[in-house]
Amino acid sequence: MFTGLVQETGKLESLRHLKVKKSGAVTRITIAANSVPKELKNGDSVAVSGVCLTAVDLGRKRFSADLAEETLRRTSLSRLKKGSMVNLELPARPQDRLGGHIVQGHVDGTGELLSLKQTEQGENWRLTLEIPPDLERYIVPQGSITIEGISLTVAKIDGNRVEIAIIPHTYKVTNLHTLRAGDPLNLEVDVLAKYVERLTTKNSGSRLTVPELVAKGF
Repeated sequence: MFTGLVQETGKLESLRHLKVKKSGAVTRITIAANSVPKELKNGDSVAVSGVCLTAVDLGRKRFSADLAEETLRRTSLSRLKKGSMVNLELPARPQDRLGGHIVQGHVDGTGELLSLKQTEQGENWRLTLEIPPDLERYIVPQGSITIEGISLTVAKIDGNRVEIAIIPHTYKVTNLHTLRAGDPLNLEVDVLAKYVERLTTKNSGSRLTVPELVAKGF
């Protein structure tokens, strides 16, 4: 489990296509970073721009991970090239503060970056993206959403167009400042929204009442 609080950014050092007997073709990426690789052990999970991957072939300031064809097809990692910047986060520990929200590292789909502009005041930034229609029902104003592995708060929704307020710190310490209009963005909706949907549609479409949801902890 992750929280969507990016610990540092890394740079893609290399991208190689490998053939694995049992799983077929995979793409091995190697990422250079200052801090995260030092805390990894072979086989550990690590979130790379919001995608939960398994670290292999570790070095002091680099690690590798293998991407299946489906991962490339379903996530923004397909646009990676040498020098690309990615967001990195280690799994949360039981004693950690939950500073963001519950993030699984399971990408639900990709959105398209429409714009990322400074506000008129010149301090914050406004990110506008288009989301897949099948994810609209999970996103609400002031609700949580994970974009490129970053826990963010929805500011405005207009159909399948979503706006996010980005503070200067987030803009500076993540890969957001390297992205351009048209780039795909990894999206993970709040998993609690999925559980609520499951509970309210269970048993042949019968719906739970608000008091019943409250009683279940929602």
